[in-house]
Amino acid sequence: GEPGGLGGVVSTISSSRSPLQPPEADDGEPFTTYFDSKITIPEDETHSCFSFRKLWAFTGPGFLMSIAYLDPGNIESDLQSGAVAGFKLLWVLLLATIIGLLLQRLAARLGVVTGLHLAEVPRIILWLMVELAIIGSDMQEVIGSAIAINLLSVGKIPLWGGVLITIADTFVFLFLDKYGLRKLEAFFGLLITIMALTFGYEYITVKPNQEKLLQGLFIPYCRDCGTAQLEQAVGIVGAVIMPHNMYLHSALVKSRQVNRANKREVREANKYFFIESCIALFVSFIINIFVVTVFAQAFFNKTNADVV
Repeated sequence: GEPGGLGGVVSTISSSRSPLQPPEADDGEPFTTYFDSKITIPEDETHSCFSFRKLWAFTGPGFLMSIAYLDPGNIESDLQSGAVAGFKLLWVLLLATIIGLLLQRLAARLGVVTGLHLAEVPRIILWLMVELAIIGSDMQEVIGSAIAINLLSVGKIPLWGGVLITIADTFVFLFLDKYGLRKLEAFFGLLITIMALTFGYEYITVKPNQEKLLQGLFIPYCRDCGTAQLEQAVGIVGAVIMPHNMYLHSALVKSRQVNRANKREVREANKYFFIESCIALFVSFIINIFVVTVFAQAFFNKTNADVV
């Protein structure tokens, strides 16, 4: 062909938008999501082993992930555990949190090393199976929130209305990332801080038995436990270790700018993400401890007359 024709083709191809770029909105502005934005990691030559500046830059995904350890399902499981078994199942909560941390570390490493989140990796059949498991896990959250709204409104808001409210607030949180990654992460950090302060205040007010707390936390035994306590132990594990949280965490870590061709940067990212996850899950574990111990002290082995 003629040079002019070939040049026109090359010009057309080079001027077209890459399919990897975010699509444009109606006003011409690029439409971005949480996963399209990248936070730059600062260089800190003075601290080669550990840098608080870099830890702060990597901080965020772990705390967003840890919200799932403080959702209504976990809180309900905590209060039921305290009321049914007292302090006896705290060791189950500790072990479940440790196992959850290890699984979250694997999910984060997958996102950092491959640049793919967990939904992009498995085969179609396996993906469908896990999606069904995630839907089943989320159903209890939606229904539980609807029941809570119904109770708080003294029956004025029906269950179907509570479901709609729960769905609506989910989409509201999805749109919060339009204000920026750090603002979204700071907002969820504020929510965790409020929960820690409120439940911590209740813990101090109730003054639970510290000896029983330590025994329940570090002695893996449940004296005089029956079917109800066993069911509650299974409920604790199910409330802490959730499949959808692995998917979330593997995607959230992609928000940091990491050169995956550089082994040093990959190792560094894995290290700081793990440290952040440890801090976030430690905070969530302490809050869960507050809830269990408060209800164990107030309701375990007590009748309605004793409580009133």
